[in-house]
Amino acid sequence: MTDKLIKALGFDDQIRIYVVDATDMVQTAQEKHNTWSAATAALGRAMIGTTLLGATLKGEEKLTVRIDGQGPVGYLLVDSNGKGETKGYIKNPHVSLPLNAQGKLDVKGAVGTEGMLTVSKDLGMKEPFVGQVPLVSGELGDDFTYYMANSEQVPSAIGVSVLVNPDESVKTAGGFMIQVLPEASEETILKLEETIRSLPMISKLMDQGETPEQILDRLVGGESARVLETLPVAFTCDCSRDRFKNALVTLGTEELQQMIDEDQGAEAVCQFCRTKYHFNESELEQLVSEAS
Repeated sequence: MTDKLIKALGFDDQIRIYVVDATDMVQTAQEKHNTWSAATAALGRAMIGTTLLGATLKGEEKLTVRIDGQGPVGYLLVDSNGKGETKGYIKNPHVSLPLNAQGKLDVKGAVGTEGMLTVSKDLGMKEPFVGQVPLVSGELGDDFTYYMANSEQVPSAIGVSVLVNPDESVKTAGGFMIQVLPEASEETILKLEETIRSLPMISKLMDQGETPEQILDRLVGGESARVLETLPVAFTCDCSRDRFKNALVTLGTEELQQMIDEDQGAEAVCQFCRTKYHFNESELEQLVSEAS
């Protein structure tokens, strides 16, 4: 199965709609970080929401979302771009909580609500655009929605959901984002609100076999939708040996020499994909020369 994201316009181009199947992407994150159920749902929802925001970007633009609600999972950090490439990190991956009152994974309990959602966009300018809002629910879909309305002034509805199997693997993961364009009529907005209120969780619809295209049809409620683009979505990390080598040089000669004297080498680990990069003693000596 290959994950994908659909961009479309609906209701005679009054509404912009994004629908994503991110099952493989979230499963990859679960495997890399060895997350437990509540942590998997939290990280997965954060990655889905960030992927949906990233789908609005162009060219080489990219964004980073940081979520810290002071809950047991600690902070979440997710990077994405307009190409469907997303990577995520969770500080405390081993969090499993009792189901909430609705019988669902307790994402709010895992994330917490005493904190902020921060979005930093690299738009190729001198300084990044940074928007920040307080967490309003901890369930993350509502929090991304609140961010769009308050920080970017774009009336939106965002839904994100993850189903986790008893063996901790990801059963389904997906989401949607609807943006109301300026020309949208009151009638269209009322129809959308009713549709969203009655919409089952996206992950459950996917578990029943529905495709992103069928979910798009649900969202437009029988109205016509015009698909603009379909792009693949995947957990993608851009770390490299050279990048870590450059980072080591910035530590300075004293710290590099300490690594040589005490450990006869160094190991760097990417926080996103957990790839390990080993540098032996002679390589560190070369970095000492570069640093000096």
